[in-house]
Amino acid sequence: MTRQVRPIVGLMLASAMFCAGGVAVVAAPAPQAHAVSMSEYQAKVSNHAKLKSQLAGVSSDLADTILQLADLNDNQIPAAVEAAESAQQAAEQAQSLAEATTQRLQAAQQDKANLEEQIKQTGSDYDDAKAAVAQLARESFHGSSTSDVLDFVTDSTTADDFVNKMQSQAAVTRSESNAATDAANELNTSMNRKDRLGAIEQKITQLKEQADQQAASAQQAASEASAKQTALQKLRDEGTAKREKLESQKSQLTTQSAKEAADIVAMKSQIDSWNNQYNNSNNAAVNPNNNQQQSRPNNNTNYNPAPAPAPAPAPTPNNNNSGGASGMNYAVPGNCPAGSGYCYGHNTGNTVGGAAYPSRQCTLWAYLRRSQLSLPVGSYMGNGADWANTARGLGYLVNNTPHVGAAMVFARGQSVGGHWTADWQYGHVAVVERVNADGSVLISEGGTGFATFPAWETISNAGAYQYVHY
Repeated sequence: MTRQVRPIVGLMLASAMFCAGGVAVVAAPAPQAHAVSMSEYQAKVSNHAKLKSQLAGVSSDLADTILQLADLNDNQIPAAVEAAESAQQAAEQAQSLAEATTQRLQAAQQDKANLEEQIKQTGSDYDDAKAAVAQLARESFHGSSTSDVLDFVTDSTTADDFVNKMQSQAAVTRSESNAATDAANELNTSMNRKDRLGAIEQKITQLKEQADQQAASAQQAASEASAKQTALQKLRDEGTAKREKLESQKSQLTTQSAKEAADIVAMKSQIDSWNNQYNNSNNAAVNPNNNQQQSRPNNNTNYNPAPAPAPAPAPTPNNNNSGGASGMNYAVPGNCPAGSGYCYGHNTGNTVGGAAYPSRQCTLWAYLRRSQLSLPVGSYMGNGADWANTARGLGYLVNNTPHVGAAMVFARGQSVGGHWTADWQYGHVAVVERVNADGSVLISEGGTGFATFPAWETISNAGAYQYVHY
């Protein structure tokens, strides 16, 4: 999906993002550095103040743990992710430039070797360009209209005159295979072999110096990228430790607001942990078709995010696929075997696992997350906006009531809280991770414009969307 810049706190970039199904694929855009706007700053201050108010009465040690984990989720880790990705991109560009210069150097060295071999055969004063043009002139004399041709082309009346006038033109228009030969020709279009050899040797010297400098720059960029990645991992390890500490101390929380605040902070940290796990599992098996359809494995993947906690039972819905259902009463995780083609009394549409969804897209994440929750999900649900209608056709329950594990469907061009707009061509799809006390929902989502896969955010107007349940 394509997003407008917005002050949403979460693991994402305010950059272009397409969320395709199994058809349209767009490579991830380069991360764009941007200053924090006043509205973003005010939103962060407001969120921090709200969190502190929810923790009123909580012990200082536990409150500090929650606040520190929230800061890691909302500020430190997203900034470190962006820094690490920018550094990695810079390292790749530096390496590519160094490799290109090395190839030019090798081409120049090969030109030198070829020319030295030619000099051995016919001497260093032999003029290849003049010889070639002279051969053309000699061949033209076999025709019956030689004089007319010479006069028409160059206003020449003799072969020697023709050779002298055409030589420079031929040299200028010759197709050259590399920059070294081009440089030699630029010095003198009638240069003989000895002069050309000197020009190539000079170019080789320049390219060697350039290649050494660029190799050093590439090495420095790679070192900086590694340092940024190490710093990011250190923050994530810190987040994991604080999340585990929080989980072990949750029983100390006595108010509903404090419990909800702790749950939300812990879930955000968990979603980032899934992103880290996803990256590690995919780095272990690099796929050369990273941005192509069917670029990810299906249910044989080693990626296994932990399931979301089961919510309390809710009223039984009327199962009519309408928008009037009051809630779900099924547990999360569900009971559909991974990759099942038939579950909850209907065809799931799962035929090839998640292989039909492009990498890092919202549709791939929705498939992965629903599968890990043992909830039904199809292989060809379409682009994000198509999931509700496709699901209805397969027999899923679809309504406007959010529930943990439901696929949240964003219509094409749908405005969300006035902050951003779902892509006009693809729409968007996410997975509900938590329904909050104020009616908002915490979702996990994929998409190439997000800094992480998955990312997260909180949506306030939850009733404005459709939800695919079971």
